[in-house]
Amino acid sequence: MTTFWSLYVTILTLGTIVALTWLLFSTRRGQRSEATEETVGHSFDGIEEYDNPLPKWWFLLFVGTIVFALGYLSLYPGLGSWTGLLPGYQYLDNDTQKQFSDGKTGWTGAHEWEKEMARADARFGPIYAKFAAMPIDEVAKDPQALKMGARLFASNCSVCHGSDAKGAYGFPNLTDQDWRWGGDPQTIETTILGGRHAVMPAWAEVIGEQGVADVAAFVIAQLDGRPLPEGAKADAANGQKIFAANCVACHGPEGKGTPAMGAPNLTHPQAFIYGSSFAQLQQTIRYGRQGQMPAQELLQGKDKVHLLAAYVYSLSHGEAKTADVQD
Repeated sequence: MTTFWSLYVTILTLGTIVALTWLLFSTRRGQRSEATEETVGHSFDGIEEYDNPLPKWWFLLFVGTIVFALGYLSLYPGLGSWTGLLPGYQYLDNDTQKQFSDGKTGWTGAHEWEKEMARADARFGPIYAKFAAMPIDEVAKDPQALKMGARLFASNCSVCHGSDAKGAYGFPNLTDQDWRWGGDPQTIETTILGGRHAVMPAWAEVIGEQGVADVAAFVIAQLDGRPLPEGAKADAANGQKIFAANCVACHGPEGKGTPAMGAPNLTHPQAFIYGSSFAQLQQTIRYGRQGQMPAQELLQGKDKVHLLAAYVYSLSHGEAKTADVQD
């Protein structure tokens, strides 16, 4: 903020407070000190107002708001470039004189947040560092680590994967053995750190509507071993030919998926996060799908992601089932 605008805001703010203070006390002096039966001379539907002074508590309350405003503007930013007298906001860390990220001093919402994060890091940093030095499968056996991971999951992951981690439409179940990108500890951590972006291309224009139905029938009848719905007009044998010509590059010749590409195992209907019915499979094949798992490294940091990965890994290995997510 330039000097001109800083002075403009300061003068306007303080001038308003001074003017209100003068108005309050000048009108108070002109009022009667005793109650009266006289009215102000106005009548509204037969209702008249007595010409009595305002209650003393009202006057003192107004004075209190002025005192509060002056105190607030002294401690906190509010008068142009004034940073406030609130102690403890010259440096993020007074011992090392580490500055705030923006290089400025004084209280701001961002500075308050930075201080809270610094206090949290000082308290919990050694704990995170201890678990970060351990292998994920070992961390997944530690009750304290599981409780911390459960809290992180509830705060950051449950909105998509559910509070029970069993997923929802478009979001995978993390408690079973069906992993699109791989379920070993390091792969889970890589997924959380960098996120994933999966793409299932649309095939309607390539194989036609009948081809879409035929491939869906092949997946259900041949790969999954489920019966087709009654009256389904589809040829699973022709669907197998189309699958071999177009789908094996991602899903493999047996339809068991390719973790390196995020292609799901088509022999497990429970792995179909967009539904496994005949109609839902046709919709997926016809229009394709796009799913994105956001990267968490910048949001959580590597140490917290390490704990998250251990918790997620334990969900499908029986360890976290006894951990109370709400503890």
